[in-house]
Amino acid sequence: MTVERGAPGAGGARGASGPPLRRVDVLVVGAGPAGLVAAARLAASGAGRVEVLEREQEAGGVPRHCAHGGFGTRAHPRTGPEYARALAEAADRAGAVIRTGVSVLDWGATGGGGGPRPVLTAVGPGGPEIIEARSVVLATGARERPRPARLVPGTRPAGVYTTGELQQAVHLFGQRIGHRAVVVGAEDVSYAAADTVRAAGARVVALVTEESRAQVPFHQVQSARLRRRAPLLTNTTVAELLGRGRLSGVRVRHRDGRTTVLACDTVVFTGDFVPDHELARRGALALDPGTRGPAVDACLHTSRPRVFAAGNVLHAVEPAGVAAREGARAAGSVLALLAGAPWPGPGVPLAVEAPLRWIAPNRIAPAARPGAYVLRTAAPLRRPVLSVRQDGRLLHRERLGPGTALPNRTLTLTARWHDRVDPGGGAVRVSAD
Repeated sequence: MTVERGAPGAGGARGASGPPLRRVDVLVVGAGPAGLVAAARLAASGAGRVEVLEREQEAGGVPRHCAHGGFGTRAHPRTGPEYARALAEAADRAGAVIRTGVSVLDWGATGGGGGPRPVLTAVGPGGPEIIEARSVVLATGARERPRPARLVPGTRPAGVYTTGELQQAVHLFGQRIGHRAVVVGAEDVSYAAADTVRAAGARVVALVTEESRAQVPFHQVQSARLRRRAPLLTNTTVAELLGRGRLSGVRVRHRDGRTTVLACDTVVFTGDFVPDHELARRGALALDPGTRGPAVDACLHTSRPRVFAAGNVLHAVEPAGVAAREGARAAGSVLALLAGAPWPGPGVPLAVEAPLRWIAPNRIAPAARPGAYVLRTAAPLRRPVLSVRQDGRLLHRERLGPGTALPNRTLTLTARWHDRVDPGGGAVRVSAD
């Protein structure tokens, strides 16, 4: 596989002053599953010069340091690193140019046929540059909020990680992390972090969650507790980090007010993902208040003409396969734009009511019907019924599957009601009964 590390390639011309201006047909920002799949589809379909910019030194995104399985398909299962390599190689074979070690900093706009074309400023090993594109796909992904953003009191010792930092330390750099770890969270990513702790030769003291139950199947909790001796403490929060120089323990507080100290030299904060939306914000893209990512319709148009978004920058977070499928959908929409399709209007806003947290896509356009909507809840819901209304008019009611809908687990809502939406009406709202 050929990857250009920071090299701008052909087409750059430096003016009398300032960085060079280059022109490409499609610029993809982010080389995770969504960005790589979008680039591969576009390049294979003859979209012209398709360039991918990735700030890390290797393409592949988060799966690069997820050593566990669960990636790929049932017929071709892969570990995270295998999956990342396969996507990068597919984009390269299709003819996309992948440039690593390049960070996109800001936006501008210039005139061009069919409306102003996006212009992005970037910097890499070769210095700053300016890139104009006929279309841009934002695939910048999501990140876990670190300890400071979670407002956890205490000292600032070594031994504090997010899941991503832990996986990179263990699987990419082979570092030792300590001997006794507390994992904060009880969702899929939390148990993956616990597996990484054990792979590093350390013991999981406990998993701690403020929820009343884990957000994973019961058998997974039992397996961790019985086979791997990792107990789950529910209704419990981390109240303070202890230690000077190196972490020596965490003080936890139970819902009834009792506190205790768990002796450990490592703590891993998991979950609590937020879209990596800084570039979208700097580009004045409309952000959805629920997802906190760019607001998009089913064809992944953003509020800025010629700019699309795909993957976990839209909704933090869904599995890599979901992000990859959105990358493919974005590629189809870009091809339609390049072929002359008009840019749609803003569409009808789609929002949720508490205890639901967010829904995506979150704009409804008459010509863009999704296969389904994905959403999340902030509280457990036992056999919920979802109601869709516009201006007080009931459009649809749907009972979700048996069992309880849990926080941090994906819920889906069919789009059978899409054609009943009044394009000139008010916002459409989804509630849980």
